Amino acid sequence: MAYFLNIIKKIDKIILLVLVFLIALSLAIIASIHYDGTTIFSRSFIVQAVAFGIGLLAMLIVLYFDYNGFEKFEKIAYVLTILLQLSVYVPGLGIEVYGSRAWIDLRFTTFQPSELVKVAFVLLFACYLHRHRRELNNFKGFCLAFLYALPIIGIVAYEDMGAGIVLSVMFVGMIFYAGLNGKLFLRLAVGFCLALPLAYRFMAGHQKDRIDAWLHPENLSLAASWQVYQSKIAIGSGGLWGKGLFQGTQKELDFVPVKDSDFIYSVIVEELGFVGGAALITAYAVLVARLWSIATSAKELFGSLIAVGFLCMFGFQAFENIAMSMGLMPVTGITLPFISAGGSSIVANMVALGLVLNVGIRNKSINF
Repeated sequence: MAYFLNIIKKIDKIILLVLVFLIALSLAIIASIHYDGTTIFSRSFIVQAVAFGIGLLAMLIVLYFDYNGFEKFEKIAYVLTILLQLSVYVPGLGIEVYGSRAWIDLRFTTFQPSELVKVAFVLLFACYLHRHRRELNNFKGFCLAFLYALPIIGIVAYEDMGAGIVLSVMFVGMIFYAGLNGKLFLRLAVGFCLALPLAYRFMAGHQKDRIDAWLHPENLSLAASWQVYQSKIAIGSGGLWGKGLFQGTQKELDFVPVKDSDFIYSVIVEELGFVGGAALITAYAVLVARLWSIATSAKELFGSLIAVGFLCMFGFQAFENIAMSMGLMPVTGITLPFISAGGSSIVANMVALGLVLNVGIRNKSINF
């Protein structure tokens, strides 16, 4: 008990305040979306609330252990992470949702392995970079790091392009922070941009449709264009203060697509207005700033890389989800951290945040 009390004293209180705000907002919006006129306790609301409860418990467990101990299990964890993601191909276990075979059917609920894989990837890649940080100043060092990350990123991207993009952003952020040569990084970035048209040729049909819709938003015959069009109407109709919680008409009449997940931001702005949307963006900005503070003050590179990895994950997912709701980025199916419905993502995000808080706590001495 004394150990936990000392942990609580040293935990980042600002991050906890942001988390409380995000949890409250998520539950309020999920309740509004699935309100049937009689009760707010829909199945989705209950699942979300239970997921937050499980996530908080998982966070406390993560805070108890020293994150440095993970390095002892890197090899077996690497293999188990790949096997976990491949489990979606087990007959009778893996199922396809929204065009992506990235889910496991547990009969009583579904589970998305890629959410847990994101957490594992940060820990695994942090271990690798911590061990090989002096080798990142040349092309060979980058290639070896890339080959280490490729099996995980490749499998996830094949099953779920959105999750693959998030992992790629995390890869870039972590390897750059670990000391990748700046000139080499710039050359690789230019090469990546030049290769994008070639990558388009190998995308699945629904993925190409999303890119086409982003490039041609006026073509409402494209499904993604129509989705973004309705999302922008909802955002614009919210005005400064919004229509009020439970009062969103675009949401109520089902014009907003995937309204409890991919396009949940448009529901927030329709009902809570520009003020609500801006408050949410501010909360994410504060969260990212605090994660950066923990990263830069960590005692060793391993802890810094954990914080940077999750900073990239939360920051990019928030940016991409909000931007795609407004037509500024292609629709990718990336959820809004701590807000979108989904038990898998909620629990994984809570574990990720717990790991960063763990790094922050152990930057300070814990006294009994």
